[in-house]
Amino acid sequence: MKNIGNLMKQAQQMQAKMAEMQAKLGDAEASGAAGGGMVQITLNGKGEMRKLKIDPSLCTADDVEVLEDLVIAAFNDAKGKIEALTQGEMQKITGGLNLPAGLKLPF
Repeated sequence: MKNIGNLMKQAQQMQAKMAEMQAKLGDAEASGAAGGGMVQITLNGKGEMRKLKIDPSLCTADDVEVLEDLVIAAFNDAKGKIEALTQGEMQKITGGLNLPAGLKLPF
C-alpha cells in the first residue's frame, strides 16, 4: 500500500507542476518570421496570435498571394517555436518517467 500512496503523492506533485507550467507558458511568447523578416508573427504559449507585423512594401495588389504565403510561413515558424518550448517544459516535468509514445500532456 505504501507504493500506491507514493504514486498518488507523485501524481499530485506532477499535477501541481503541470498547472504551474501551463500558467508559465500562457505568458511565454515566440516570434516567427518569413520573407527575410518582412512578415513577423508573435504567438503566446497557447498558440494565440498576439502580434502581426507586415512590411509596407508587401502591401500591393500584385503581391497578395506572396503576402498570404508569408503570413502562413511566419505563423508556422512561430507555432513550431511554441511547440518546442512546450515540449522542453514537459520534459522538465516528466523527466525520468517512461511515458508511452504519442502520449501528449497536458491532456
